[in-house]
Amino acid sequence: MTSHQRRETGAACAGEGKGTRRDFLTRALAGVLGVGMLPADVPRGMGALFRPGSSATGTGLVYDPRFLDHTLPPRRGEPHPERPLRLVRMLETFADRGLDQEVVTIPLLGDPRPHIDAHHTAEHVASVRAIDVTGPVAELAVAGALGAVDAVARGRVRNVFCAARPPGHHANNTGQEEGFCFYSNAAIAARYAQVAHGLEKVLIIDWDYHHGNATQNAFYEDPSVLFFSTHDWPAYPGTGDPGLMGDGAGRGLNINVHLDCGARDRDMLAAWDRTLLPAASRFQPDLVIVSAGFDSRQDDLLGCFDVTDDAFRRMTRMAMDLANDCCDGRLVSLLEGGYNVEGTALAAAAHVETLLDHR
Repeated sequence: MTSHQRRETGAACAGEGKGTRRDFLTRALAGVLGVGMLPADVPRGMGALFRPGSSATGTGLVYDPRFLDHTLPPRRGEPHPERPLRLVRMLETFADRGLDQEVVTIPLLGDPRPHIDAHHTAEHVASVRAIDVTGPVAELAVAGALGAVDAVARGRVRNVFCAARPPGHHANNTGQEEGFCFYSNAAIAARYAQVAHGLEKVLIIDWDYHHGNATQNAFYEDPSVLFFSTHDWPAYPGTGDPGLMGDGAGRGLNINVHLDCGARDRDMLAAWDRTLLPAASRFQPDLVIVSAGFDSRQDDLLGCFDVTDDAFRRMTRMAMDLANDCCDGRLVSLLEGGYNVEGTALAAAAHVETLLDHR
């Protein structure tokens, strides 16, 4: 256990068809979409063969109806906040705004298990795989993230949003659910991008209300990943000390920014201007991954920030600008938290609308 892990021991939290709007919802919610198969891993060093030029366009959407099969037990007699309705309402909002007519359907990677096994301990993986329904769905969430990486690395689209669950940025190796998370989706995707596509340096931006402790732990001493997180430090899981900046070769590449309860758009955006943008400019990533937790939005059930949809648009645009400047626009966004069902749907729609605007 490294020094930062000893100090941060808080329990972990929490077809390309563009048919009619009705067709989109029917496919998404009734289970017609299946898991797509992509080619096997690209050997290390061959990533350049698949890298897009500046002409890559389009926004992908990763979704599989089986993401709705996973459920967690009710809490205090109420439905669990990380519930299937989060995705149902999100997809409805996308369709209401016509976004279903613009996104490209991105298939999941055929078999994510080797990449899960490479990241998590055998004991953790065995425990999660033993969970009926949830175990396989958690693997599908990873498969979605890896399919998204393939799509941007091969130039099929410029960026991708993964409307997937369960989330992942709190999943360490306890052998159980941690903050509604089972596998560390963003961390596995970052390593996959490096190994399968030769995208050597990865920037991970985590704007979830809660600190992405598992992502931090995965790369705390790794100079190939810049991790930037804005969060409410005292909130669950109680990690995210701004004084923890990485160790060894990774020193300075772990950036934690605490925002007080009640933080507004200007507070969030100021953290990006003062801290993220200069660090990312120095780092020059080959891929940008966003851990898109919309529980940092105002009126969330498990957060207390006052961030509006306009801030999500602006953060999305800044992340896109970074990707455009450094890596031909390659950006993968993964859904993390967000528990006000209506609010999360609106924020995610603002996020995807911005991703679609490649100007």
